Amino acid sequence: MIKEIIVVEGRNDVRAVKRAVDAEIIAVGGFGINKEVINRIKEAQKRQGIIVLTDPDFAGEKIRRIISKRVKGIKHAYISQKDGVKNGDIGVENALPETIIDSLKNAKCELKEKHCEFDINDMIFFGLTGEQDSKEKRDILGKELGIGYGNTCQFLFRLNNYGITKEEFKLAVNKVNRRMNKVKQYE
Repeated sequence: MIKEIIVVEGRNDVRAVKRAVDAEIIAVGGFGINKEVINRIKEAQKRQGIIVLTDPDFAGEKIRRIISKRVKGIKHAYISQKDGVKNGDIGVENALPETIIDSLKNAKCELKEKHCEFDINDMIFFGLTGEQDSKEKRDILGKELGIGYGNTCQFLFRLNNYGITKEEFKLAVNKVNRRMNKVKQYE
């Protein structure tokens, strides 16, 4: 399991990296890196660290510069154009898993044991799944914790991979419950 959160350009890059390693991944969606994505990257950098792995082309380098300018102290992983080409298309999504692993090793990624502070029972207990307003609650809580919105499985994965503590989580849930006019408060 990679400790740092890996930042890539798009969904196909996410699939390629997930074939290579077990890691939390943020896809920026190309040049349209909005403030919400930058804030999520900043939070990830603060909690776990960031490794940027973009395509070995002009667009990838531009995205890398945008992120580097706004988020300090990040690591960079690179694949060569030769290793990222398939049928004339250049990108991380074309790299072999071994190539991605080597690029992350060269970026001095850190390994960690899988963190399982939270499980599906927590999601049910705190009303983050199975209730009419669970989606809205995950959305607000994701913003409060700086991990973004996710479906139940994604949200659970992020809670564990961003190193959220139970205490921090309960404080945020209580804040969200107050905002949503829910009576339930947790200690």
